[in-house]
Amino acid sequence: MSTLLRLATAGSVDDGKSTLVGRLLYDSKSVLADQFDAVERVSRDRGLEQADLALLTDGLRSEREQGITIDVAYRYFATSERSFILADCPGHVQYTRNTVTGASTADVVVLLVDVRNGLAEQTRRHLAVSSLLRVPHVVVVVNKIDLVDYDQAAYDAVVADVQEAAGRLGLSDVTTVPVSALVGDNVVDRSERTPWYDGPSLLDHLERLSPMGEPQSEPLRFPVQYVIRPQQAAGDRFRDYRGYAGQIASGLVRVGDPVTILPGGRTSTIAGIDTADGELEEAFAPQSVTLRLADDIDIARGDVIVTSRSVPTVTQDVEGTVAWLSDRELRPRTKVLLKHGTTTVQAMATGIGGRLDLDEARLEPAEQLGLNDIGHVTLRLAAPIPAEEYLHSRATGAFLLIDAHDGATLAAGMVGDALLATAAV
Repeated sequence: MSTLLRLATAGSVDDGKSTLVGRLLYDSKSVLADQFDAVERVSRDRGLEQADLALLTDGLRSEREQGITIDVAYRYFATSERSFILADCPGHVQYTRNTVTGASTADVVVLLVDVRNGLAEQTRRHLAVSSLLRVPHVVVVVNKIDLVDYDQAAYDAVVADVQEAAGRLGLSDVTTVPVSALVGDNVVDRSERTPWYDGPSLLDHLERLSPMGEPQSEPLRFPVQYVIRPQQAAGDRFRDYRGYAGQIASGLVRVGDPVTILPGGRTSTIAGIDTADGELEEAFAPQSVTLRLADDIDIARGDVIVTSRSVPTVTQDVEGTVAWLSDRELRPRTKVLLKHGTTTVQAMATGIGGRLDLDEARLEPAEQLGLNDIGHVTLRLAAPIPAEEYLHSRATGAFLLIDAHDGATLAAGMVGDALLATAAV
């Protein structure tokens, strides 16, 4: 059975991202005949001499009309080597928030750069997001190589800039590939028009990459989503039933395992693991199950059941990196809601440690954060949460900041000092 790889595409506007994704799907024979026929028909209506493969991915009407990608679109395709889930993310700076969403669960980010333009501000922002989200692999596709007559010097200049930017951000696994998405050079098959390039095609490289570590290998983290109380279950068998339903965020749980319930700190053991299909002796991430405990403990939605062998710190003071996604600015003493797992608590920004300078890859002083800024913040919470560094757990080290008045998402955050570690103040 082939392994699954999750990839996200990103890039600045007009770098050819949608065309690349369309080419990847078409050349890997992942497009149905009627889909391609429809693309050819629309392309002819627009007076184009060949099929516009970008139409395979820009599925929203507003996207087709504007010629830009707006929302994250998930595509599924497979080769003889492995299966892929592709999150096609927007390139326009206005939709950076969507790129953060798409990259947050990715094993690899495929970042496009127009060889004629080099690294744009949005390209550097996407590299920073990839670093902060701890994406294991980054592939920089240097696109439109055909428009510079397959000039190696033009490609090498972009590669040098990529390596410098990646080094400043602490990205260790960055690969570059010269590509023409329009023609198909080095997308699925190696191109004879780039004899100076001795690396693999894009698809060959993606087939060889290893996915991120499985969440089952991490310590048990089970955010409680719903408490099933005795009066809610019918029949004599369930008269005394009490279970805690949710999705295992990380780790493995077995009947008899010692556990700790946070933030309170009470301990118990796993008495049973239930699913709609019956009882289990063990379960692992990302399964959705109901856990029963040997002791009657007051547990509510938002509590976290963890293995007693690895108990995270519970705190009301959180520092972390945020990608600010709102037109509303963040300033010290701004009040927000912080959503962590299944719990939401009131919070206040107590300080802003700086804003990331995308050109220099370092923190610069800042009194506020605005739309698309990436910065370091400290927060004081109204109630404690089990905060773990994002560096150690992508599942439980992430949080959202939410506007308390209208519920709008303000920022995506990562617990810890990752930004301070990768950007010299």
